[in-house]
Amino acid sequence: MPLARSLSATSLSGLEEWDEDFDLEDAVLFEIAWEVANKVGGIYTVIQTKARLTSEEWGENYFLVGPYVESNVRTQVELIEPTNPVMKRTIDKMNSSGCKIYFGRWLIEGSPYVVLIDVGFTAWSLDRWKSELWELCDIGVPWFDREANDAVLFGFLTAWLLGEYTAQCEDPPHVVAHFHEWLAGLGLVLCRQRQLSVATIFTTHATLLGRYLCAGNVDFYNNLAEFNVDKEAGDRQIYHRYCLERAAAHCAHVFTTVSQITAIEAEHLLKRKPDIVTPNGLNVKKFSAVHEFQNLHAQSKNRIQEFVRGHFYGHLDFNLDKCLFLFIAGRYEFSNKGADIFLEALARLNYLLRVNHSDVTVIAFFIMPARTNNFNVETLKGQAVRKQLWDTAQTVKERFGKKLYESLLVGQLPDISKMLDKEDFTIMKRAIFATQRQCQPPICTHNMLEDSSDPILNCVRRIGLFNSSADRVKIIFHPEFLSSTSPLLPMDYEEFVRGCHLGVFPSYYEPWGYTPAECTVMGIPSISTNLSGFGCFMEEHIADPSAYGIYILDRRFRGVDESCNQLTSFLFQFCKQSRRQRIIQRNRTERLSDLLDWRYLGRYYTAARHMALAKAFPDTYLYEPQEPTSTTGFRYPRPASVPPSPALSRHSSPHHSEAEDNDEEERYDEDLEAEKDRVNIRQPYTTPANQQLSMGGKKSGLLDFVEY
Repeated sequence: MPLARSLSATSLSGLEEWDEDFDLEDAVLFEIAWEVANKVGGIYTVIQTKARLTSEEWGENYFLVGPYVESNVRTQVELIEPTNPVMKRTIDKMNSSGCKIYFGRWLIEGSPYVVLIDVGFTAWSLDRWKSELWELCDIGVPWFDREANDAVLFGFLTAWLLGEYTAQCEDPPHVVAHFHEWLAGLGLVLCRQRQLSVATIFTTHATLLGRYLCAGNVDFYNNLAEFNVDKEAGDRQIYHRYCLERAAAHCAHVFTTVSQITAIEAEHLLKRKPDIVTPNGLNVKKFSAVHEFQNLHAQSKNRIQEFVRGHFYGHLDFNLDKCLFLFIAGRYEFSNKGADIFLEALARLNYLLRVNHSDVTVIAFFIMPARTNNFNVETLKGQAVRKQLWDTAQTVKERFGKKLYESLLVGQLPDISKMLDKEDFTIMKRAIFATQRQCQPPICTHNMLEDSSDPILNCVRRIGLFNSSADRVKIIFHPEFLSSTSPLLPMDYEEFVRGCHLGVFPSYYEPWGYTPAECTVMGIPSISTNLSGFGCFMEEHIADPSAYGIYILDRRFRGVDESCNQLTSFLFQFCKQSRRQRIIQRNRTERLSDLLDWRYLGRYYTAARHMALAKAFPDTYLYEPQEPTSTTGFRYPRPASVPPSPALSRHSSPHHSEAEDNDEEERYDEDLEAEKDRVNIRQPYTTPANQQLSMGGKKSGLLDFVEY
């Protein structure tokens, strides 16, 4: 589902149009990934959200290729007969040769065609293909690595599909095959080894070795040039996977990564400098009402508050109107995702709030899936008690209302002392007694299978944040992805994010970072790092990210303790903001949405395809590279209006004194700020002005690209 945004930021009128007069009628694009119609991780989001833009560009000549997973196909794919005669002949030929290939439309925006390969149906060929892989590439895949076995099957079947398609074409085709990640990379290697007439692109969203090294508490970025990559991969028993990834990177006509920080990593670990950086975007959908996202924030926040009322029943000694909701979400990688430094910063924040006698309460949610066997009984009981209290209050209200109505009917003012009788007080007393609780509110909402060794729970025990009444910081660990059908917290992820005040993602290893990007599109401030692709992207294009609600934590040039202190400072300053200041900041954050829209970031994928065509078919396509100029590009300025710091912002009350109204420095004009952003913004990346791609002697403007 596309993330929506309001009209407070309109189309970026300052963005230069890129000349697209490129003939794609005889070109065909195959995009191959293990996560096509198969949600495993973030690559699924990349492909799903980008599909509409790519379908508009390539039309009927765009095919996504992925694995056949029956449970996913039943809910996501409409199986149909191929309308393309070449594709139909290709699938029929492969099915008659012992394969099982399905064709259909993926039921997402753009409705792209999908070719789904049943890798299990051809598992009988695994040993033969492994032998062929060893003979061709000297890469041996162990029998016990099921994921690598799937990669072998998928790679050989993908290469077979592309080879059969080119063979079935009557005229020499211009095929572009875009492979994502190492699981699909073997197909690219085989295409080049078999000398198929295919232009190939390989995109790494995160290097295998980089992820493993960072998870092992290695000083990764300071030692990138020093690693013995073969030894490190062998020590972690992923050498065969690493070889598949590195081979794909070197065999591709065009090699891309999703961020500058990953480009540096790939150059050192995969030993090839990426040709283009292709940042990830989102589908940004506009609301019809201005600032509708602020209304959605209020609605979702109320739903989270209802959950909090139940979770903390018996200990609800804090003001929910002065309660801030923080969250971290993603794969359960304790160090890579920054959960360790976030917990330590929460402990320090708790100390600062207590010694400063702050009336603000912070509730931090950890949304990270872990092994559980069921909901926590105490957590479910809390929601039941909350519902019972609500029912009791409604019953008493109805009885009170009936007596008030009857009193007014006879023309008398009610006697307040007689409006509630003894039975009403008895009902209310029983409800109050039901809220008594002898234990502290639970940290975890589920029963953990590995409670004693869980990293988050062990860290909570060490820092001593047990949701006690004296603590100003509370922690809720929800070890399951959110769902609107949950009996505990019935909200989907988008609703939950909209209801929070701040997303905290202090990642040590994050090639891109969709979670802070989603926060930005929904107008929710977030904390990222200069080791994440998103953080580097924002630092490059915004003069002062914190003024727009994007806090960039320095984890590259500071030690862990210094970074933790900086994170604590960010959190403490955020807690000191008034409600009005937070509203102003959300407005600014939401205006950055256009920077993350696929309408603009998708052009770098287009540039990669054009470059691959020029390299694979030099007789047909001519490519004239030029050095990027430094005169183009843009950085968002710091807003000229009121900054978000508590010292200079206006009071949160809707009524202001004359002194405040006369203070020009505190004036805030939302429309003026939005207009400045619309006029000033330029293309997100530095782009050369005169790169050209010609086909058959006809010049056409190549979408500008940025080289790493």
